[in-house]
Amino acid sequence: MELSSFYPVVCAADVAASKDFYVRLFGFEVTFEADWYVSLRRGAYELALLDHTHPTLPAAYRRPVGGLLLNFEVADVDAEWERLVVREGLTPELALRDEDFGQRHFIVADPGGVLVDVITPIAPSGEYAELYASGAGHEHPSTLD
Repeated sequence: MELSSFYPVVCAADVAASKDFYVRLFGFEVTFEADWYVSLRRGAYELALLDHTHPTLPAAYRRPVGGLLLNFEVADVDAEWERLVVREGLTPELALRDEDFGQRHFIVADPGGVLVDVITPIAPSGEYAELYASGAGHEHPSTLD
């Protein structure tokens, strides 16, 4: 299969509120907008929002998304904490912290409950450093010497 595109489509209860969240706080631009579907783009990254009641979805799946975590890797997670939590007032679902597996991060939620994990990679602890695959294209920055 030759892939020409890949992006998540979030089934949202309030498409407009979710659109405003990603546009205002995460710098996405609208590339298509209907009342039931919005396509967003930020550089090479895409995200779409779909009204969970829309008939384009099979009836058995017409419900808001649950259990989804979107990762946003950034250069300075502390600055994003200041911007999103301190200044914008978003409620942290997970407070800013360092993880042994190689992340400094925090988690907030969008208006529909989708979790947004804001991450800056850091050096992992010894046991986790060994788990990063060499040559897989996703090496942790601390393993690239």
